[in-house]
Amino acid sequence: MLVTLREVKDYLRIDTDDEDEVVASLMQNAETLCKDVARVEKVEDFEALGEVAKQAVLYSTAYLYEHRENADYHQMTLMLRALLFGVRREGF
Repeated sequence: MLVTLREVKDYLRIDTDDEDEVVASLMQNAETLCKDVARVEKVEDFEALGEVAKQAVLYSTAYLYEHRENADYHQMTLMLRALLFGVRREGF
């Protein structure tokens, strides 16, 4: 994983361990989505994108966490495209 559970919980300002499983699941989904938007298949290649990739994963995890009931995935994907535009590959 590009980010740790601790980093995400700090970013989300979560102080308890009650939702660790939910947050961990959202982190995995967020990283997969970010890799897909960046058009990167290998985890190592995604991690090599550095801080941009890390911020995209934090953003998408936070979005998924905060909008669990009413997420607009199209809006989130557009934002991820904007965040990852500079490192996005032309194709898979």
